[in-house]
Amino acid sequence: MKKVGILGGTFDPPHNGHLLIANEVLDALGLDEIWFIPNHEPPHKHKSGGANNADRVKMLELATRSHPNFKIDKIELERTGPSYTYDTMKLLNEMHPGYDFYFIIGADMIEYLANWYKIDELIEMVKFVGVNRPDYQEISQYPIINVSVPEMGVSSKLVRDRLKEKKSIRYLVPEPVQEYIEENKLYES
Repeated sequence: MKKVGILGGTFDPPHNGHLLIANEVLDALGLDEIWFIPNHEPPHKHKSGGANNADRVKMLELATRSHPNFKIDKIELERTGPSYTYDTMKLLNEMHPGYDFYFIIGADMIEYLANWYKIDELIEMVKFVGVNRPDYQEISQYPIINVSVPEMGVSSKLVRDRLKEKKSIRYLVPEPVQEYIEENKLYES
């Protein structure tokens, strides 16, 4: 049985924190692969005026290409409307019977799980993996596999803000992602 971790997000842009989390969960749980799934329209976030879908996918490809166990799945980009995890996991389970899926969330989302769309049905389809984040509890009424990851205070918002302020993003994002951002003049104000 193939064990696959799912890391969803806007990846606007993908950064080294995403890669660190994915690698730590892959290793800690002995997973076969991590699938990065860029959101089309996350239900809990407002559009930030960032990169378009094609640019976000290209940056993810550049960020993950050196890791043989990292894959990109565009399932949410191929649908319209909000990207509910329930709908995505229902489709993935239908497409890949016999796979065990592990959905990776930050501690901020652990606290919010009770509010997720169809959470009671969702926990029957996927195992949740919670990773620590500063200032958040890792406690839930739902079953969570906790994985401790080294803290890295980087976020996509931080990267976008630094770019707008004309500050360096070196070592915050993989070098090919930085080059792509610069070549395509992404996130300029």
